[in-house]
Amino acid sequence: MTTIYLVRHAKSIGNTERIFQGHTNLGLSPEGQAQLPQLAERFRDVPLDGIYSSPLLRAVQTAQAVNNYHRLPVLTEEGISEIYAGGWEAMPFADLPVLYPEEWRLWSEDEARFCAPNGESILQVYERMGKALGKIAAQNEQKTIAVVSHGCALRCYLCYALGLPVERIREVPLPKNTSVSRVVYNGNSIQVDYINDFSHLKIEAEEEVAVV
Repeated sequence: MTTIYLVRHAKSIGNTERIFQGHTNLGLSPEGQAQLPQLAERFRDVPLDGIYSSPLLRAVQTAQAVNNYHRLPVLTEEGISEIYAGGWEAMPFADLPVLYPEEWRLWSEDEARFCAPNGESILQVYERMGKALGKIAAQNEQKTIAVVSHGCALRCYLCYALGLPVERIREVPLPKNTSVSRVVYNGNSIQVDYINDFSHLKIEAEEEVAVV
C-alpha cells in the first residue's frame, strides 16, 4: 500500500490577480505566504517518507512548507504540473470570454471537452496525472508521501482516482488553495479517503472560482 496526501499549492500571485497561470511560473501571493505556516502545522505529525512537487514555483514553495518539520528532499516531477494553457497562458480571466468565446464556454460548461488553444486538453491532463501518480505510488510501496500540485491537475486526477470518466469531472470539487486530499494505492486499486480538506486554515478567504 502507498498513502498519498495530495496538496494544492497556496494562493498564488496568479490566483490573486485572476490570470490563467497554467505553466506561467509565478510564485505565491502575500495571502499564500500567510497560509504556509498553517499548512506546515497540518503536516507536523504526519509521518512522511517522501515529498514530490510540480516544478512550478508556486508548488515548490508550498512543498517546502509541507516539508517544514520533516527535512526531506523535495523531488520535482514534470508529470504533476498544471495544465499547459497555450494561448491562454498568463491571460486575465476577464479577457478570455471575449477573445475565446467557444473555448471559454467549454471551460465554464463542458470542461471535459476543453482544450487550451495550442495547449493541453482536459483529457490529456486526466491521463497524464493518472500515469504520473501511478508511477509515484509504484516507486513508494509501503510508504506515506505528499504530492504538491495544482487545481486543474488535481481535479483531473481525483476524477481518475474515483474511477469516473473524464466526462464527469465537474462532479469533482476544485481543490482550494492548500487543501489536502488523501488516496491509498493497494496494488491496482485506488481508494479515495477524502477530498479538499482545508480545515487547517483558520481564516478562510473569499470563495474561490476555477482559477488554476
